[in-house]
Amino acid sequence: MKRTLPALVGLALAAGLVAGAAAAQPPPRPPTALQPPHRPNSLGADWGLQQDQARQGVRQRQLIPLGRVIAKIGQRTPGRQLDTGLEYQGGRAVYRVRWMTRDGRRVDYLIDAATGAILGGG
Repeated sequence: MKRTLPALVGLALAAGLVAGAAAAQPPPRPPTALQPPHRPNSLGADWGLQQDQARQGVRQRQLIPLGRVIAKIGQRTPGRQLDTGLEYQGGRAVYRVRWMTRDGRRVDYLIDAATGAILGGG
């Protein structure tokens, strides 16, 4: 009993310090003009935002429809689409397409979303 009481007191103090440190952190700063706008990475939690950005880009004729990209990959590598996302690399909109080949290999394609050019994969 004598050994467990100091250990319990030590744990309680440590938990209090951690909670206090977390509460003492400053709140996140709002974005400023110096910070780049949030750019979601494909295939992550921002998938809804990615879809909205892709639709808007297609409507404004800045991005090619994803259906054309999938058809182009299908002609090059028979298989099926696993998932797709929109991301930005160096200011360029890029579709990242995860593809399953007929023999079971996974291939990650990077496609220029404005031109449809295959930048990598396969």
